[in-house]
Amino acid sequence: MSETRQAGQTGPRRCVVTGAAGFIGSHLAEALLAAGHRVVGIDCFTDYYDPAVKRRNVEPALASACFSLAEVDLRRDDLAPLVEGADVVFHLAAMPGLLRSWTDFDGYMTCNVQGTQRLLEALRQAGSPHLVHVSTSSVYGRDSSGDEDRMPAPISPYGVTKLAAEKLVLAYADIFDQPVTVLRYFSIFGPRQRPDMGYHIFIERILDGLPITVFGDGSQTRGNTFVDDCVAATLAAMEAGPSGQVFNVGGGEVVSVIDVLRLIEAITERKARIEHGPARPGEQQRALADTRKARAAFGWSPRTGIEAGLRAQVAWHLALRGEAPRG
Repeated sequence: MSETRQAGQTGPRRCVVTGAAGFIGSHLAEALLAAGHRVVGIDCFTDYYDPAVKRRNVEPALASACFSLAEVDLRRDDLAPLVEGADVVFHLAAMPGLLRSWTDFDGYMTCNVQGTQRLLEALRQAGSPHLVHVSTSSVYGRDSSGDEDRMPAPISPYGVTKLAAEKLVLAYADIFDQPVTVLRYFSIFGPRQRPDMGYHIFIERILDGLPITVFGDGSQTRGNTFVDDCVAATLAAMEAGPSGQVFNVGGGEVVSVIDVLRLIEAITERKARIEHGPARPGEQQRALADTRKARAAFGWSPRTGIEAGLRAQVAWHLALRGEAPRG
């Protein structure tokens, strides 16, 4: 078992964040720095979306003397020096997205499974620091409403590879005593949301007066999670120490796609031009996290509702355009 400090540890920690230039990873790195920890960020700046967007995300963290950024690929580079001496490793790096996973299976398999396995081997060499492994509600399948005991049944290659990564993490915990905590994130939104994600697309197209394609009838529902609440849960998982268990992390306010579009219309004071297309293969119809387990174990609960969160995200989009928020 690791001799690094775990639950009850006080004082600054040395933290490693994979995917540190991404949407959630950049927010997490900043929160760790604000709490007084030292952070090593890892990112390989793939072309899944414009790397310049990720470089902008990580600029605030780079301004701190307690942050360093390593541009490495988990699939092929030497990871041991980066995790040596770490107290906690947050593994957020992954190939995201549903549609592309049907046409680039090798990319998803190597990023999400092979990259995780190589990180786990590096952690063994480094004395097995606490691994907070980030997974997704997509492992549950078409309907992810329920608790962590719900049988996983992913319906996309993305969900399949993320479930495989989870199983690897838990296997290393069982066989090699790797201290782990697994978090399944549900529908994260807020400032810096990836350009391929729904709310980012909706807001940008409404601001530009362009049509929005709603896949299916728009009745799909989500228990959306504001990024600050997601980060708070992740920090709480670190403070609680490794449990060897899986926890749902999500907001409790359910809205449909159409409901979200109406909210964005009200916030921006602009009308959405909605067109309907066929349902996307592998998309969840319902996603609502049962978070009772995380609330009990971490003393955490989501605080930001969908309207307040969307207002913050719209303000971020407007700021990038040099415009002031409305209302």
